[in-house]
Amino acid sequence: MTTTSVQLAAQFRATAIEMSHRAGAAHLASALSCIDMVSVLYHSVLKVDPANPQWADRDRFILSKGHAATALYAALAWKGFIKPEDLLTYGKKGSLLEEHPTPRLAGVETATGSLGHGLACGNGMALAARIQQKDYRTFVLMSDGECNEGSVWESALFASANKLGNLTAFVDFNKWQATGRSREVLGLDPLAEKFRSFGWHVHEIDGHDHAAILAAVQDTKTDQPTMIVAHTVKGKGVSFMEDDNNWHYRIPTEEEVQKSKAELGV
Repeated sequence: MTTTSVQLAAQFRATAIEMSHRAGAAHLASALSCIDMVSVLYHSVLKVDPANPQWADRDRFILSKGHAATALYAALAWKGFIKPEDLLTYGKKGSLLEEHPTPRLAGVETATGSLGHGLACGNGMALAARIQQKDYRTFVLMSDGECNEGSVWESALFASANKLGNLTAFVDFNKWQATGRSREVLGLDPLAEKFRSFGWHVHEIDGHDHAAILAAVQDTKTDQPTMIVAHTVKGKGVSFMEDDNNWHYRIPTEEEVQKSKAELGV
């Protein structure tokens, strides 16, 4: 039976929770909020080849919010870039699966985690495709707190000025960052209108609705970059984690891992 992207997202969430518990690593809730977007991309969108990770015509995906690395690692294991048993090494000394992704790992385009850089890297990849007359697409997944960085807005101006229609970015708008509500730390509203005013083609969607994610990814313009402002819930999928910013740093116990898996149905 073919696995749907929704089923895949549940599997990825369970995997991320287990990885956080095993490694004693934080940022679990940040991974859970973006997993639906990651699962749709790897299930239904990205043109990639695990047997040839450096294939010149591959689509590029940048997880700019690198602290959500477990979401990416779960997808890379499912897609075949790494072995499932490699996930057991996450966060261990010498492992290629670090707490923030690096391109030492197959399937990772660039190191991320220092927030505000992913969109600029995506600009370069999208512009390179045009110069080289290649038709690959570039996708960037950012956090809402990351939009506090001035480099994001410089990159937004660059992408629009250069009419990078082969670039699609997401903002995982889960309304939280490390120390509080995103809107209270630094005002973001109206986020979608900000990107429109910067010359982007913008969709504002439920970031957990797989049909809406796929439709937004498919609705692009040839002469404008596309921004998908995805409203999400931090800790999505596990009732006792949802919208609770304590899970930005908390590590699940074994009992909480099992309770989470029961809720997720995996």
